[in-house]
Amino acid sequence: MILKKIDSSIIFMPYIKKQDRTRYTKALTALPNLENAGELNYFITKVCQQYIDDHKLCYNTLNEIVGALECCKIEFYRRVVAPYEGVKIAENSDVYLKTA
Repeated sequence: MILKKIDSSIIFMPYIKKQDRTRYTKALTALPNLENAGELNYFITKVCQQYIDDHKLCYNTLNEIVGALECCKIEFYRRVVAPYEGVKIAENSDVYLKTA
């Protein structure tokens, strides 16, 4: 995990170095296409189970998994979902009323 210092605060970044990504890229390339949300959920669950097997079942490991999932969700929303919604609002107009 990369630490970045901004305004004397330490911010944890979920990114890994480019050279460390290769082993994950190779593993993901070997996967079959995930056809639906159930298969995606299954895959994520198996990754979490493997993490437990590798690190032992304890509060800290479970907390790391929940934290990683939550941060991944937030980052995915920020980087992918929100921009997509912005495009769709521009195309179709906003459903929410403008306030003051």
